[in-house]
Amino acid sequence: GVPMDCFEVYSPEADQWTALPPMPTARAGVAVANLGKRIMVIGGVGVNQTPLKIVEMYNIDEGKWKKRNSLREAAMGISVTAKDYRVYAAGGLGSDLRPHNYLQHYDMLKDIWVSLAAMPTPRYAATSFLRGTKIYVLGGRQSKYAINAFEVFDTETRSWTKFPNIPNKRAFSSFVPTEDKLFSLGGLRQGRLYRQPKFMRTVDMFDMEQGGWLKTERSFYLKKRRADFVAGYLKGRVVVAGGLGNQPTVLESAEAFHPEKNKW
Repeated sequence: GVPMDCFEVYSPEADQWTALPPMPTARAGVAVANLGKRIMVIGGVGVNQTPLKIVEMYNIDEGKWKKRNSLREAAMGISVTAKDYRVYAAGGLGSDLRPHNYLQHYDMLKDIWVSLAAMPTPRYAATSFLRGTKIYVLGGRQSKYAINAFEVFDTETRSWTKFPNIPNKRAFSSFVPTEDKLFSLGGLRQGRLYRQPKFMRTVDMFDMEQGGWLKTERSFYLKKRRADFVAGYLKGRVVVAGGLGNQPTVLESAEAFHPEKNKW
């Protein structure tokens, strides 16, 4: 993408966007984390189309940006998760176009990065989320191709555990955690050799308590084939919106999954 320095805030009450002080460094493919009243932007791709190691932080109360301690190596497509006063950064794509297996955390109080146990599977553009004391890292890519690795880092023991792979390997899918399940949604099945890429309706569910993927019926699948869309968990519903599909233009539709009725 085209690196940009714009920074804006949306007010749901006023239904209005407001411009804020631009980022000091224009970038694309950046990772963003929230630490209380501070917003941290990490790595990405600069105007010369090479990965960055620059880290900057915006203080909401002061309305100002400050440079923070840089990453150990430049990278884009890093997966970040915030816990207490720390930001955990996993993977990324380096200047040599190789995926990283680095895991490091940033200590906001000391302004330092600390290296932790390497992630078992190098990757970039993965999805990560926090549940209790554990960070779940799913999917991502190596080179141009999607991977289905699912690994969990325990912040207390500082060790990794491999979980069962995501059943269907696809790029640009979305992952949504609920109270007791993890949803793997849609995406693009990439073509190899003579196979054509295919947009997917697939929905896979992981049982967080049992630690395994559940068999899902086709009735659980999305109504629309879509990839590169937004998804979240809102008021007891899994919601997906937008993205790309078989249509020549971007999708404008949204869907919501009702857990009790088991349908979209």
